[in-house]
Amino acid sequence: MDKPKVGGTSPIRCTLEEGKKYAWCTCGASENQPWCNGAHKETSFTPMVFVQETEKTAGICTCKLTKNPPFCDGAHKSLSA
Repeated sequence: MDKPKVGGTSPIRCTLEEGKKYAWCTCGASENQPWCNGAHKETSFTPMVFVQETEKTAGICTCKLTKNPPFCDGAHKSLSA
C-alpha cells in the first residue's frame, strides 16, 4: 500500500458547514490542503468525500497520519520527534 505524502505538519482550522459536501485530500499532494484538488490522479489514492451533518469548527488533518480522518488527532506531533 502506498504511503501518503505529508501535506503539512499541523492541522488547518476550518468551519464546516451543515449539509455541505467536502473532499478531504488523502494523498497529501494537493496544493489546496486539507482539501482535494485532483492531484491524486497519478496515485492509488482517492479523496475522502463526506457531507457535514452539523456546522462545526474543527482541526482538519494535513499530515495524513490521523486515525480519525479527516480530523486531526495529534498524530503530526510524531513527525517532529
